[in-house]
Amino acid sequence: MRALAAAAATAVVAAPTPARLLLVSARRAAPRLGHCRASPFARLPRSACYASTTMGDETSTSASGSAQEPAAPAVQGAGSVKQQISNLVALSLRATVPEVDVEPIVEVCTGKFGDYQCNNAMGLWSKGKGSGTSFKNPNAIGQAIAKNLPACDVIESASVAGPGFVNIVLSKSWVAKRIQDMLVNGIKTWAPILPVKRVVLDFSSPNIAKEMHVGHLRSTIIGDTLARMFEFSNVEVLRRNHVGDWGTQFGMLIEFLFEKFPNWEELGSQAIGDLQVFYKASKQRFDEDAEFKDRAQQAVVRLQGGEEKYRAAWKKICEISRNEFDQVYKLLDVQLEEKGESFYNPYIPQVLEKLSSQGLIEESEGARVIFIQGHQIPLIVVKRDGGFNYASTDLAALWYRLNVEKAEWIIYVTDVGQQQHFDMFFKAARMAGWLPDPKEKKFPKTSHVGFGLVLGADGKRFRTRSTEVVRLGDLLDEAKSRSKSELLQRLTENGKIVDWTDEELEQTSKAVGYGAVKYADLKNNRLTNYTFSFDQMLSDKGNTAVYLQYAHARICSIIRKSNMDVEELKVSGNISLAHPDERVLGLYLIRYAEIVEEACTNLLPSVLCEYLYNLSEMFTRFYTNCQVVGSPEEPSRLLLCEATAVVMRQCFQLLGITPVYKL
Repeated sequence: MRALAAAAATAVVAAPTPARLLLVSARRAAPRLGHCRASPFARLPRSACYASTTMGDETSTSASGSAQEPAAPAVQGAGSVKQQISNLVALSLRATVPEVDVEPIVEVCTGKFGDYQCNNAMGLWSKGKGSGTSFKNPNAIGQAIAKNLPACDVIESASVAGPGFVNIVLSKSWVAKRIQDMLVNGIKTWAPILPVKRVVLDFSSPNIAKEMHVGHLRSTIIGDTLARMFEFSNVEVLRRNHVGDWGTQFGMLIEFLFEKFPNWEELGSQAIGDLQVFYKASKQRFDEDAEFKDRAQQAVVRLQGGEEKYRAAWKKICEISRNEFDQVYKLLDVQLEEKGESFYNPYIPQVLEKLSSQGLIEESEGARVIFIQGHQIPLIVVKRDGGFNYASTDLAALWYRLNVEKAEWIIYVTDVGQQQHFDMFFKAARMAGWLPDPKEKKFPKTSHVGFGLVLGADGKRFRTRSTEVVRLGDLLDEAKSRSKSELLQRLTENGKIVDWTDEELEQTSKAVGYGAVKYADLKNNRLTNYTFSFDQMLSDKGNTAVYLQYAHARICSIIRKSNMDVEELKVSGNISLAHPDERVLGLYLIRYAEIVEEACTNLLPSVLCEYLYNLSEMFTRFYTNCQVVGSPEEPSRLLLCEATAVVMRQCFQLLGITPVYKL
């Protein structure tokens, strides 16, 4: 929630300088899964690196004064399948139209004529028409592109449809080999290649002295999933918890503590007790007693002035609050490094001085502001009373992230209600020369990942019956309790309860309950509101985590019942995709890398959820039409089962969900 920042400390920092762009190499270690007779190194097409990151009215800007340098050549076999096809198309385009600098346009083909489609012909025809081109029409260009595709074991055939659409069919043997290589070498060999090496993810960010509630759920799990996806893609992620630990509320809390417990240092945490009760009591006193309010305001000044007594009380309150946050983060399995408002406070004076020297900060009605083009109100960076605020803290934090942490992409995960603030804040940074025009393809860049509200059944903000905001810890406990109750009922009815230990019941209930809460949020487009319903999210039918957990557990059961050593099969067996449903499943499995790439590029966890659900549906169709256990094709089909389970587990891992192996 990132509360207001207060007055500054006096630390001296170096004047801001443009962040140096870190070069990105596409040459990352990966097995060569496909060999081309053309040059083994193909230049990574810019379209694969610079997909748009603007969603709806989201703000996304690039940064650094230097132009983005081309990525290094991509190793054949590295990256997603779509990237590899783009590399091959790039070579064909150079042979087809050597005089034209053109980027490959490659999309997944949804028709029955191909697996991927190159859509460059129409654009090339429009550019070359009337310039003496030897091509008679777009179809002729498409035919030339298809003909010039390098001969390799990736592509089985290419055909041209309509006005030059080149439909590319992948080799079944290559698809099978790619899956088998993944099973031998691990799912990390399917990590996509992204054009960044270091990302800062600013998420969760509750206020110290206030309890985490359902409103913090979305930022925490969306941010965690984005972090996991980038980390899987070999990007260094700095997970930042920008907690509100330096606001005016601390004067109120400290003064109330001193008044109620003069010997608070001897009592320690016992003096405060329940921090939420303590906060409400101090807030009531603050609102009703003018003399107490004056003392509280003076306490803020003394805290910010560094008086030891006030600093010690502030540290104790922060410690109690952090312990409560950590309990929730442990339940959610979320890792964060706290760098709150107080951390950036010493940097504010020098950052604002630099902006003032550039003529960006002006006086307006007693405050110091930056006027932003396109906005009727200015961005206030120093309040009338001389105190700093949200904007001044964010500017100092951005400076630090660019110049000290050397981040290439800084991502902020907050509700959509803060969109205007981030739009103004990013524009101010561009005015200062920290970030270039968002239309330029340069790094670093900044993005605001907005999300909608969590609603109750009445269509209003999700609250308890007493209109209190729902505590996040209570919500998770309820999810686990309901999950355990339903699991016990199911196991009792089918007579399998005797096969389960108490520990298995407890751990499975946690995995299913917490996973259901996460997935119900993540499967939605984050920009929309969603209605919180335990009944829906814990259902074992439809697109729910429970349904997916059952699907995964069923695959594990199939493998167990075969009595075959799958680990041995990975080395000695071979995958065959002779049946149409085997090929469909195999093709969808190898798309995993490009799905993660798309989810990262557009900052949309829902893309991964959609893939996971579709994968489970495709597996069901495969299993229905292709007998596994006891069939002549059992070894091959067991490997497909294992590959599906591996990919599903990796999807669960990226979504922060613990997979279960029996249900």
